[in-house]
Amino acid sequence: MDHLDDLPKRHGSHVTEEKAEADFHNLLSDSEDFVLQATDRKDYGTDCQIEVVDRESATNVRIYIQLKGTDRAANADGSISVEVRRSNLNYLLMQPHSLFVCYHVSSDKLLFCSADAVVRKYEHDGQNWSQQQTVTVTFTEPLTGERLRSLAALARSSAAASRNLRFMQATARPSDLPHIVKTALPYLHVPEDQAQAAEMLSDLYENGADRIISANFEKFASALGPEHAAMTFCYMAEINLSMCGQVGDADRVAEGITHLTSKIVAGLYMPGSLYYSIGNGLTALGRDEEAIHAYETALSHLIGEGGSQPLAECYKNLGSSHEKLGNQEEAVECFREALRYNAQLPEAHLALGLHCLKVGEYRKALEHFDQVIFSGRAYSKRASVSGWRINALFNLGDGKSAFREVGMLLGDAEDEAWIWPWCARQVASFGRISPESARLSLLFWDRYLKAHPDCPSGLRERLANKLYLRSEGQGLDLTYQLFKAEFDAGIQHVHGDAAAYLWDRLGHWAQDDKNWDEAERCFRSAYNLAGGHYGYCLGTALNFLGRADESLPILRTQAEEIQQDDMSWFQVAIAYEKLGRVSESIDAYMKAIALNPDYALAWFNMGGVHWNAGDLLEASRVWKEAVDRFPDHELADRIRRDIPFALS
Repeated sequence: MDHLDDLPKRHGSHVTEEKAEADFHNLLSDSEDFVLQATDRKDYGTDCQIEVVDRESATNVRIYIQLKGTDRAANADGSISVEVRRSNLNYLLMQPHSLFVCYHVSSDKLLFCSADAVVRKYEHDGQNWSQQQTVTVTFTEPLTGERLRSLAALARSSAAASRNLRFMQATARPSDLPHIVKTALPYLHVPEDQAQAAEMLSDLYENGADRIISANFEKFASALGPEHAAMTFCYMAEINLSMCGQVGDADRVAEGITHLTSKIVAGLYMPGSLYYSIGNGLTALGRDEEAIHAYETALSHLIGEGGSQPLAECYKNLGSSHEKLGNQEEAVECFREALRYNAQLPEAHLALGLHCLKVGEYRKALEHFDQVIFSGRAYSKRASVSGWRINALFNLGDGKSAFREVGMLLGDAEDEAWIWPWCARQVASFGRISPESARLSLLFWDRYLKAHPDCPSGLRERLANKLYLRSEGQGLDLTYQLFKAEFDAGIQHVHGDAAAYLWDRLGHWAQDDKNWDEAERCFRSAYNLAGGHYGYCLGTALNFLGRADESLPILRTQAEEIQQDDMSWFQVAIAYEKLGRVSESIDAYMKAIALNPDYALAWFNMGGVHWNAGDLLEASRVWKEAVDRFPDHELADRIRRDIPFALS
């Protein structure tokens, strides 16, 4: 019966694989960061999936695992090598952070190697691995509970970053999507290998990629651990962003100060550089008095450590802290000291240019701005210099150059949200200082309204510019009726005092055209919106239309309370005259003359009121004095010609 004992043999590899599986499962059972979620029934390249657990919450963040076991002897350097099919490696590469896990029998250890690390080694060694049937996976690092924890944190932060980006794109309106895609930072895959992650971080920092570092802060912290020396780059990037007015994380900046302070104690870096960075962190948090102390300490070390560039940058930032505290003289001295160490330091020239702009030295400001050349880690600084140049040029009366700078700056408006409103404020402030500037302003406002349709400020300024050009005799190709159609369409978006001003200006155009019905409509719109001094023009128009009963109460309020001048009392006198209230009309003319004895028309009109009332003697007396005072006035000629006896 021995032939019945001829049974299938248990292959040695099965024993090894079972030990690998058992050891891996034991490690997972002790872990608080992963659970075994699935064992692949059809093994095309993975044996199982493990899911990250975050404080007892399932995350659906999974890492794909290929388990291997070997009883081969270790390599000379202590590493373990295992051959796998290249197709299996390709299969793992489809998911981020996929791992090969190996159980080494003789040492009774679990080791791991990421799929990324395998292809990285082949690519960097220059091997044509894509044509091979198998590839070698080299295991060096033990898989421990602590390592599982860092892998879980890295996988979780990577998945969250990918999810958040996907969420933004999925929920965006179609019209917003191009801007979201254009401004989104590129996805950065941070490797689990600490040396590789640290090298990547260092290179990113040296190349000014602070925003990318900040966006991937959690990934680097997960891969490296909070105490790793390379985390200094993460904290310094966060400080740089905050210093430059970008969206920085205040908590990270505060942690960065603590982190940098610990490096001083450990003696890992030169203290001058560390104190300088600590000063920057304090500045970013608005703690400028502490920042000044840190910068001064940094300077005491930097002078001994050598190098003019760090000294120049430290003096410049020290000056900025003094400036924020109102110590302007100390600030300017620091900026000049910075240029003594580096005559081309752009930040120092920018700071001195802004100081000159503030004190009205616009030409000196331009001289400094012209020497500002940013490169590398500049963010929006280059654009901001153009913005300040625009202000200086406008203040110097060089509107043509200012508008040329505006045109160039608007090329970056899609990437910098401040550019449109800044340019709009500058053009609104200086766009009507001359007809030439007003014509250039119109081109700007046309472009502005294409980007901001029906924007009240844009519509207001465009209408105001056209009204200004017409008042300067520069709008000869535009009739009142044509402009009225444009005005009525735009004014509905403008409200309050701004709308009242525009209605008033349009009313004066109608008044110049002797179109008193339109003038009354415009002036009434202005008066209804803002009242006050707009009543004078409305009352005047009503007087011309013969509606003195309406104009009188408005004009009396003007003359007695709001605009107590000769012109207001003159219009009150006209209203009384039209209503036949002679004595009150004469009294109002007398008040106008008392305020302005050279008001010729008031003298002649007052004589006319006396004449029409039949008081010829008093009319003659008033006209005689009027003719003596104003012998060249056209009304003096008319009296001498038509009623010479009134002067005898």
